[in-house]
Amino acid sequence: MVNDAVDDAVLIQRCRRGDTVAFGTLVQRYQDDLFNGIYRMVGDYQDAADIAQDVFLKAYRAVDGFRGNASFYTWLYRIAVNTCISRRRSLAARKAHLHVPLAMGGDEPDCDPPAGDPQPPQAAQTREEYARIEEALGKLPEDYRIVVVLRDIEGYNYAEIAAMVGCSHGTVKSRLFRGREILRKMLA
Repeated sequence: MVNDAVDDAVLIQRCRRGDTVAFGTLVQRYQDDLFNGIYRMVGDYQDAADIAQDVFLKAYRAVDGFRGNASFYTWLYRIAVNTCISRRRSLAARKAHLHVPLAMGGDEPDCDPPAGDPQPPQAAQTREEYARIEEALGKLPEDYRIVVVLRDIEGYNYAEIAAMVGCSHGTVKSRLFRGREILRKMLA
């Protein structure tokens, strides 16, 4: 991991001098982990892909502002969290103004999955449990969902989460506690 940090520092210096290949190396290094974290925050594959692209674009434009107080990935993830929050607010504002005619119901294509080999009951149960957890995560208030995902799924420590989300260590612990409690009640 120390080598990655040293490599990141060298790559960032090259990026600051306009080396796009160096930035491409950083993208390749972090794109999968970043996408997975974003996907867990937003719950939609296409939205996660769009946000990940936006995050890397923002990071490229702002690489001169990276101070190195945290790891490059922590800085990148902070951009991702902020972008997810902004995207959600933007979508909520658009939905508030969206007018859907009543005639739209009933004409939707059949969305059943294609028939295939039946899965063992254990696999079906695991999928159902996973779907319940994903659904419950999606219903959590955003402040709680982000810290639950960062801590319980991504495995970040409280200090890293505080840096990514831009709040105190105590606030992270409080949001995590409340988020877990809400999840327990939803999944009970």
